Amino acid sequence: MKRLSPFALLAVLGVAALLGLLAYGLSSSGADRGLDDALARGEKVDAPNFELARLSGKGKGSLAEHRGKVVVLNAWASWCDPCREESPLLQRWHRRMARGDRGVVLGIDGLDATSDARAFVREYDLTYPVLRDPDADTLNDYGVVGYPETFVIDRAGRIVAIRRGPVDDAFMREKVAPLLEQS
Repeated sequence: MKRLSPFALLAVLGVAALLGLLAYGLSSSGADRGLDDALARGEKVDAPNFELARLSGKGKGSLAEHRGKVVVLNAWASWCDPCREESPLLQRWHRRMARGDRGVVLGIDGLDATSDARAFVREYDLTYPVLRDPDADTLNDYGVVGYPETFVIDRAGRIVAIRRGPVDDAFMREKVAPLLEQS
C-alpha cells in the first residue's frame, strides 16, 4: 500500500478543514428571511425604523422622515460592483419619484469607509439621501446579507417588495411605479 507524502496529507487535511468550516458556516449563519417569507405569504410588514448619520456628515436621517412617500431603500457599498451598475438606474428613478414629492430613493451605505462612500456618491452624481450604517446594525434588521439589496416601502411604511441583488428597470416598473400612481 502506497503512503501519502507529508505534503499530500497536509493538503487533504486542509481541504477537509475548509469543507468543514464551509458546512458549519452555512448551517449556523443562515440569513434571516422572515421578511421574504412574510411577503411570499402576501403580508405587508412594517419597515423597521432607524436613525443614522448622513453620509454628508450633516446630522441624521431616518426612515420616518419619509412617511407618506414611496421609499426605495437601497443597501449598498462602494466596493460592490453590482452596486456600481445599478446606481445610475436608482438615480434616474429618484428624479422620477421626486417629481411631485411622491417618493425617494434612500441609500444606506454599510460596511464601508466613509471616504470611499463619498467618492462613490460623487462619481455617480447621486442626489438622493444617503445614510451611513458602518457596522450594518440597521441593515441586519432588514435581513441584509449581501449588497446590493433593495426594499420597496409604501406610503404607510410597509415593505411591499424586496430584491436581494441588483434592481433593474423591470423591477422598478413592476414594484415601484404602481405605488407612485396611487394617491
